[in-house]
Amino acid sequence: MNQTHTVFSEENVLHDLKHYLPAQAPLKDFIHHNTLHAFQNLKFEEALPKASKIFGYQVYLQLKEYRAHVKSGRIRAEILDKIIEDRHGKTHLEDWKKKLLNKKYDTTIHPRIGHLRSNWKKIYHLDLDFPVHPILFRVVCSYLDQGISIWNFPVQNKSFLEAIKEIEKDCKSSLFSTPRARKLLLHGHCKISDLLKIIVGKEELYEQYLFDQQFAHQGWSGMVAAVEAHPESLLERKNITLEEFIIFELLLEIDTLDSKFEENWSPLGLKKEEEHEDLFAPVIHKELNEIYTIFQEAYEWSYYDEVLAGLTIQHEVKEKSVHKTFQALFCIDDRECSIRRYLEKFDPYCETFGTPGFFGVEFYFKPNQAKYYTKLCPAPVNPKFLIKEVGNSNKRKKDAHFNKFAHSLFGGLLLTQTLGFWSAFRLFINVFKPSMSPATASSFRQMDKYSTLTFEHEHAHDIDGNLQVGFTVEEMATRVENLLRSIGLIKDFAGIVYVVGHGSSSVNNTYYAGYDCGACSGRPGSVNARVFCFMANHIEVRKILKSKGIEIPHNTVFTGALHDTTRDEIVFFDENALSPMPSENHFRNMNTFTKALEYNSKERARRFASIDTSLSARKIHNKIITRSVSLFEPRPEYNHATNALCIVGRRELTKHVFLDRRSFMNSYDYKIDPEGKLLVNVMKPLGPVCGGINLEYFFSRMDNQKLGAGTKLPHNVMGLFGVANGTDGDLRPGLPQQMIEIHDPVRLMIIVEHFPEVVLKTIKATPEMYEWFENNWVHLVAINPETNQCYEFKNDEFKLYTPLLKKVEVFDETEKILENEHDNLHVYQIK
Repeated sequence: MNQTHTVFSEENVLHDLKHYLPAQAPLKDFIHHNTLHAFQNLKFEEALPKASKIFGYQVYLQLKEYRAHVKSGRIRAEILDKIIEDRHGKTHLEDWKKKLLNKKYDTTIHPRIGHLRSNWKKIYHLDLDFPVHPILFRVVCSYLDQGISIWNFPVQNKSFLEAIKEIEKDCKSSLFSTPRARKLLLHGHCKISDLLKIIVGKEELYEQYLFDQQFAHQGWSGMVAAVEAHPESLLERKNITLEEFIIFELLLEIDTLDSKFEENWSPLGLKKEEEHEDLFAPVIHKELNEIYTIFQEAYEWSYYDEVLAGLTIQHEVKEKSVHKTFQALFCIDDRECSIRRYLEKFDPYCETFGTPGFFGVEFYFKPNQAKYYTKLCPAPVNPKFLIKEVGNSNKRKKDAHFNKFAHSLFGGLLLTQTLGFWSAFRLFINVFKPSMSPATASSFRQMDKYSTLTFEHEHAHDIDGNLQVGFTVEEMATRVENLLRSIGLIKDFAGIVYVVGHGSSSVNNTYYAGYDCGACSGRPGSVNARVFCFMANHIEVRKILKSKGIEIPHNTVFTGALHDTTRDEIVFFDENALSPMPSENHFRNMNTFTKALEYNSKERARRFASIDTSLSARKIHNKIITRSVSLFEPRPEYNHATNALCIVGRRELTKHVFLDRRSFMNSYDYKIDPEGKLLVNVMKPLGPVCGGINLEYFFSRMDNQKLGAGTKLPHNVMGLFGVANGTDGDLRPGLPQQMIEIHDPVRLMIIVEHFPEVVLKTIKATPEMYEWFENNWVHLVAINPETNQCYEFKNDEFKLYTPLLKKVEVFDETEKILENEHDNLHVYQIK
């Protein structure tokens, strides 16, 4: 949308509103995405000033922060010079440096949004939001409620506006205090345009008024738009539209104005005298915008240059040992970067791989005795398959004091005098000695370790709704082949291949879904790991794979596992399927995993102020486990807070480099894919998934109040689908302060090990993929696997990039550095 429409069209305005409003899904599907997705059709440096001017977002660091980074060396002088020279030429270097480092600028943001509706205060001395928002939020929250309220919404199985009408007809009391709004609801047409005629008057102002109105509570409006677009995102589906939401709010505004002035008030547009500024008029590129752009580029490339220098240092490549103790497939998640490094350190003969954590098997999952399905694959995918859990006899534990009888008069009194004392005592004990409880969100509880899953589709009539229960042998073989080829594992299989999903455990954490696997729609990857292993172990599947050139030895066993990234614990599945010899090897491998997890927790602990990092790895691991279930701990882990890279290539490319848990790592072997046919599917999700994670952290860090959720400490769960400050606040989209406070806001750099011409052809395969790179929302570098040279994607082509850093320090005293440094570390060579 380039400018406000002069002729009002409800359809067009509703479409535009949905485009610009936050697209945050309910909490159970908290999946990261580009916060400014509405501007992704523009170049990054054009989009940010525009979003800031229109909506008042802070999209860069403060000027003083950038200048402090220059003084500290975080922004390297030679990188800053290079960025200036690339953009303005060498002759203007000194002029621009003076501006960057010394010139004073007015950095105050004067947004266009809200100007029109601010006239209610100027002309009528009335803050219209103050009386309207509490009623609006409470009614909508009650309607959308997923089970947190004591009583259900009075009218069920009707759309939002129809339900409101039903209540108004049947109840003696009314949501409105004056007759006109109620009459309009019950007997009028209640079109948006008709109500705007009463409130605004001038048609040319209707659109801007609606934008002002809806962005005064962008969280609630965005949630309504998200539920309208994806009603399945709520377990208890609700029929609500943004149009109905706006109509109800306009009726409340009319009611408020009538209540205060009776009907002695005029439409806002007829009272307002000054010319209004077009909300979406072109934004003038000011010198300050260029200053911010140069600083941000230098800030990012000061790190990227280190990384590229580290990756391109020539190392002697030793011949791979054909004999491998085990192989392990992990999610590409940046948190798995370090656990892979420790496994390889403590067992040099093991081999690790990275791949999206749904392991290429897309399906819905129905736990035993569950009422609803859950999606276990990337959010945009609509699977046709269902995996059911059977044979799980374990009942989910419950806290006795959490029950519906506590809400009745006599039941509440009785429970307070009995279980209330026990509950208070348990709380007291838990403060000093935290432990796992039924209230803990644990990734290990998604599926019983000993239950059976309906892996295979054996009968044509085995259908549940529109979903096929299990996979056919041919469907299994296709998925196993696709995954193994994509990561380059087509020969030299170890005796045991672990497929390790990941999840998270925490208590009192409304963002728990954001800590699980994004490739599994914000859920643990345990079921996916078991499903893939069953497929890869299937005799008929292996016969098909052999005919396609992938021969898996008969004594190779695929074993599923789940890594809890908060507690640094691991559980293995279907261990009884191991034969005696692999079972003995598995026992030895478990010791390697245990040691790697302990040292991984020690490395993570340097970020936590409450843990003494000089302790032994085992002691720190115990403290990490305790921390994960502490009611008073707002930071169970930092999740993706250090993400900055995504590397697509062989493990040899990164094995000798310490990347400080900052990289997504996707295994890929260019040798078996010379034309890049496999690379297309490898790279297609990297923008939306890894880029989406990166940009949500980026913008939540830049403006934690408007683009993030602020501190989580005063958050109140609303209807089990969102969080707000208090009971009458707006829903908070984005990430809380406790998830982003250590994050360095740099765009994701995707590094691909392949020839530049192949990578260029790959990213141009689909317009949706190309947009991420063409518009610079993520950076892209290709590393030529033969020459080891770097090529930066810039202005629609790859250009040779030679790192300015010529020497990378050797990581020799590992313990000392990890114990004493709390901030992001430099790139090191691993000795």
